[in-house]
Amino acid sequence: MSNVTVIGTQWGDEGKGKIVDWLASRADIVVRFQGGHNAGHTLVVDDKVYKLSLLPSGLVRGQIGVIGNGVVVDPKALMSEIDRVVEQGLTVTPETLWISETAPLILPVHGALDRAREVARGKHKIGTTGRGIGPAYEDKVARRAIRICDLTEPETLDWKIDELLLHHNTLLAGLGAETFTKDDIFAFLHEITPRLLPFSCPVWARLDEAVRARKRILFEGAQAVMLDVDHGTYPFVTSSNTVASVAASGSGLGPKAVGFVLGIAKAYTTRVGEGPFPAELFDDVGAGIAERGHEFGTVTGRPRRCGWFDATMVRQAVRVGGVNGIALTKLDVLDGMDTVSICVGYELDGKPIERFPAAPGAQARVKPILESMPGWSETTAGARSWAELPAQAIKYVRRIEELTGAPVTLLSTSPQRDDTILVTDPFEG
Repeated sequence: MSNVTVIGTQWGDEGKGKIVDWLASRADIVVRFQGGHNAGHTLVVDDKVYKLSLLPSGLVRGQIGVIGNGVVVDPKALMSEIDRVVEQGLTVTPETLWISETAPLILPVHGALDRAREVARGKHKIGTTGRGIGPAYEDKVARRAIRICDLTEPETLDWKIDELLLHHNTLLAGLGAETFTKDDIFAFLHEITPRLLPFSCPVWARLDEAVRARKRILFEGAQAVMLDVDHGTYPFVTSSNTVASVAASGSGLGPKAVGFVLGIAKAYTTRVGEGPFPAELFDDVGAGIAERGHEFGTVTGRPRRCGWFDATMVRQAVRVGGVNGIALTKLDVLDGMDTVSICVGYELDGKPIERFPAAPGAQARVKPILESMPGWSETTAGARSWAELPAQAIKYVRRIEELTGAPVTLLSTSPQRDDTILVTDPFEG
């Protein structure tokens, strides 16, 4: 028996929600370990659609959900999400949702600074969601963050708010944005504290007990490897580490707890916001993929840029992320195409390269080297076994395995939970 850590291998939006939901039925506990409410997972269960940003997907299946210390928490966004899913029939109580007492809070000042900075960047904007995730992580590293445990100590809050506003108001004023008063922050915290504190607990201790009791833990990553602040297409990245190794530090467990690493990859590639995208399609083919795949961001609603499957990028993510197997999603979106292509390498300034370059200028100049294959006219939608897949679709999947160096252990053929082909159970890996 093994724990499982799920991460994205592209730029996010790979369909992690469905895979995590599918795996959650085999788990006892589902843990979010990084990111904030800039992540979005859509789950379809019995024709009911759940859109989650902060809540761990396991809550939909009745498992214990955990928000670890590596997550930055916007308390108002969290409570709004809880209210929404409770209205849909889910149960969310301090017994079913554990939130780390050391998780940093996202405050209104963080969102204001995030948005003001993005405006100031002009043509060099990053494409953030403007929700304050980056500034909140900055405060954590700078040791001025207000954490959930601070809400129990009014005297601590008093001087910490002074320190926080000294920094942020200086920046906001310099950017020509509205500043905040101490009363603004106190009023915000006074409103959310009674609802938030009951969920607060020493998550690391409870998870340690679960490990000792041989409970199955599913670690649910947000964003993806190519948005990792160290290993992604910097500076067009998120503000946290997204690789599997962070599942341990972001929840308070040792590295052995990470278990089997399942990398989620779409059968094509999408990206939201700014940044390099070598395999991007700007023609009717890309528009058709976007339409069939309903490619709009769960959190932002922004249209996603679409392109061919980038095997070179996913291979890099497999290596950096420690991926043991791939869950390939949305294969059915490619049904009916005469030809499908895969990015098998890059060309930079007329020379072939085998990895994504680190420097932003080089990333912007990268050109894809494409390999074309015959498509398939038959449908893969709803297939639940290899025998139901067209021969050319199987060849496409096998080519992805060859190029990325990782086996496809799960294959998703529709948004429905049961339309999944299982090759290897990650929990038995």
